[in-house]
Amino acid sequence: MKFSIERAALLKAVSQAQSVVERRNTIPILANVLIEAEGSDASFRATDLDIEVVDKAPAQVERSGATTVSATTLHEIVRKLPDGALITLTSDSAAGRLTVEAGRSNFSLATLPREDFPVMASSEYQSNFSAPAPMLRRLFDKSKFAISTEETRYYLNGVYMHISESDGSKVLRCVATDGHRLARIDAPMPESAADMPGVIVPRKTVGELRKLLDDDEMQIAVSVSETKIRFATPDITLTSKVIDGTFPDYTRVIPQGNTRRMEVDASDFARAVDRVATVSSERSRAVKLQLDEDRLILSVNAPDSGAAEEELVVAYADERLEIGFNAKYLLEIASQVDRENAVFLFNSSGDPTLMREGNDMSAVYVVMPMRV
Repeated sequence: MKFSIERAALLKAVSQAQSVVERRNTIPILANVLIEAEGSDASFRATDLDIEVVDKAPAQVERSGATTVSATTLHEIVRKLPDGALITLTSDSAAGRLTVEAGRSNFSLATLPREDFPVMASSEYQSNFSAPAPMLRRLFDKSKFAISTEETRYYLNGVYMHISESDGSKVLRCVATDGHRLARIDAPMPESAADMPGVIVPRKTVGELRKLLDDDEMQIAVSVSETKIRFATPDITLTSKVIDGTFPDYTRVIPQGNTRRMEVDASDFARAVDRVATVSSERSRAVKLQLDEDRLILSVNAPDSGAAEEELVVAYADERLEIGFNAKYLLEIASQVDRENAVFLFNSSGDPTLMREGNDMSAVYVVMPMRV
């Protein structure tokens, strides 16, 4: 195998591949990227047995062929080569080596046979549809902060993507929760997605998927089965197993009867929470909200380190309310707001609070209170 490729194209392909590779693995071949050159393309494939990514890049192929080489080593080499360099990769299967040449630099890397490389079995997908990249980006970006990191509740370690109903029309919905906060984001249902099975997309996959969604003009081909999900652009295909488990009935957690309404400038609110939380002890980080007519007082009282208080002008016309929250949760939710105003709906100091962006019902957040 011998081909030449632009540094920028190779760096993009190899960085995507090496981020999928598990750092600590007991199977040596899983640390490698499978490089295949044919026609006018080179493809780079990496897997951790749960996720597989294939990245295609244009190349000048002299001899077609395939080999596997350490993904992190190749990535480091390409990263350190000068911008605009033309890189030539030549594999010698008899010697088990891959030569990487660029200008006066020359590297010889150990390879493993391509036959040992595990390729994810292709499954029959029940549902195939395409969706614009900005729509998928919004669905996952706004929900992923609420993914649980608790390994015992493995079914919460991802984003639940499914078809649901909102105001009488079908929507594509992403939900994530860790039991303390919940995010529910809706988007119009793409054509031919009606029969999509609900799946839990793992946290690592959500992170890798983000790299496919940067181009606003891109349409992403999505394929879903009970066990796998695939996202594809013309150059990159990301295939992942989904979490084998049942996502809890999240609709029971979303409060319906919260009538006390506070409207506040989202960025002012986030900055004020951040400032008062500075004095609190890291462990509890509880912030108290005291609501009175058109006035909000945020306060933190940490006996060992000090106290802080800040007043904000808000729109609030209900009776007085005191309620406490974990500062980190409040900040994460406030930072999701794209519009100017955040609307909080409270019931009592012990009940979950609902937050949304103005009157937009397509993004709803729930946060549990804390005793303060």
